[in-house]
Amino acid sequence: MYARRRHTYFWMMGICLVLFIGAWAVVRLFSMPVAIGMCVVAMLIPPVAAMIANRRGPEDRWWDDPSGDPQSDEWWDELDGKKRREH
Repeated sequence: MYARRRHTYFWMMGICLVLFIGAWAVVRLFSMPVAIGMCVVAMLIPPVAAMIANRRGPEDRWWDDPSGDPQSDEWWDELDGKKRREH
């Protein structure tokens, strides 16, 4: 899952760079409004790419991972009605 999200992120950021560079290197010579439109679209891609890269899927088990703080983990286990496993 992580590799697929990472690849999607890099593809989106690559498209963002192509849009920015293409808009100001080539397209601006023919149409300034189109170049500005391309930059607006490119500006919206990074936040969406970050959301996609940080999204957790239904098969990701993040809710029951220990936090590393024994006191907090004990409180959450108590709230969830779970008994802690002693190692």
